[in-house]
Amino acid sequence: MNVALLHGVDAVEPPPEDPVLAQIEDAIQQAGHTPTRVAMGDDVQELVASLRAATPAIVFNLAESFGGKSALDSNVAALLNLMGMRYTGSSPAALFMAGDKSLTKKLLRFHGILTPEFATVYRGALDHAGDLCFPLIVKPPQEDASIGVTTRSVVRDVRELFGTMDALQREFQSPVLVEEFIDGREFYVGVLGNVTPVALPVIELDFSAFPPGRPRVASWEAKWGEGGTGEVDERGEEFAGTKSVFPTNLSEDLTEGMQRVAVEAFNALRLRDYGRVDLRVTADGEIYVLEVNPNCYLERSAEFSRAAEASGLSHDALIARILELAVARYAR
Repeated sequence: MNVALLHGVDAVEPPPEDPVLAQIEDAIQQAGHTPTRVAMGDDVQELVASLRAATPAIVFNLAESFGGKSALDSNVAALLNLMGMRYTGSSPAALFMAGDKSLTKKLLRFHGILTPEFATVYRGALDHAGDLCFPLIVKPPQEDASIGVTTRSVVRDVRELFGTMDALQREFQSPVLVEEFIDGREFYVGVLGNVTPVALPVIELDFSAFPPGRPRVASWEAKWGEGGTGEVDERGEEFAGTKSVFPTNLSEDLTEGMQRVAVEAFNALRLRDYGRVDLRVTADGEIYVLEVNPNCYLERSAEFSRAAEASGLSHDALIARILELAVARYAR
């Protein structure tokens, strides 16, 4: 089977800092299929021509943005729909809903899934406003990978709130999401499947070595360690101060509760094939959904792949399983 690897790298070879493309390509070959790379630039006509030339039986959709805009990833899936192509991962509707954090939270609330109180604001206009209490965290609602989120995103009074909102609105030219900051432990739960999706083992983002005095948030710097100058600075300390671990001190009830909530959130947003749900758990054991991530990062050492391996699926087997799930959807 010819599998087109649709990726956002505008080059033949992936950059050395992002090995996921080569890893998935190798896994597809190990499964007995033929991978063909399709690089996605910012020209729709060129993309259509490249996809048609690849003549894939299915597209492994790794697109996280289009033209540098992460909010347009749903449009890529919609294009594949219009071209009549089969592809892995979530539909345009699911990508759109999960890609807008404000909309995600409304849908979660509708389904009775706990998520922090929130408001969405743009230049003084309120789209939604819950009953908020400080401290709050302010973030752009349509960016992924913690873009726009720093430890300074956590605000404790009105002056800090207005200043942070203004800065984000100027930078992203979009509404801002203001939500209550949940002080607690942070967990990632992967979900795999369609008719009966299954939660993978729980992974915790361990903040135990985080720089003291800073709010414990999964900022861009904490996740990716990029300070912007290439030098070690406070943002490098955040990256060094966090690590993803398999927790050993969780009760069976709490573990099962987080996995149940993750599957509920996966289903509420109608995700397909695979996804990851980010949670915060308070000292009282309340489980809050922070984000739902469709088509999450599949690098071998990333949280989703590590959780799959802990469940008995090697990275190669995981990629093969995602392909199987997608093909089965189109066979119905």
